[in-house]
Amino acid sequence: MKLHLSNVTAQKVFTAHGAGYVAVSGQRFEHPIVVTPEQVCTDWQPQGFEALNEAHFAYFLDLRPDVLLLGTGAQQRFPHPHLYQALIAAGIGVEFMNTPAACRTYNILLGEDRKVVVGILLV
Repeated sequence: MKLHLSNVTAQKVFTAHGAGYVAVSGQRFEHPIVVTPEQVCTDWQPQGFEALNEAHFAYFLDLRPDVLLLGTGAQQRFPHPHLYQALIAAGIGVEFMNTPAACRTYNILLGEDRKVVVGILLV
């Protein structure tokens, strides 16, 4: 017997995460991805946290989220603010957290009907 409400949706949600991977709606990824409620984008390809540059952050401008979450791997890390100043100028909130926290936070904000996007770095 089911004791919880089943909510079938086409929205992309995180269903698992672990060392070196995340799963979105049951599909496993082992490389950097961007997740929006509608899609998983695999064309965002920074080669690690140290390689992040302004172009990696400019990628998110066209997606126009209210909030951008960046999962920085196993530990929370903060890039230099000049890298994402264009997002701040556009009124987009930017939050940095470890990847498991970014996955959980994305799912919560999505459930609140927030316009959220997450970039996931995997180490």
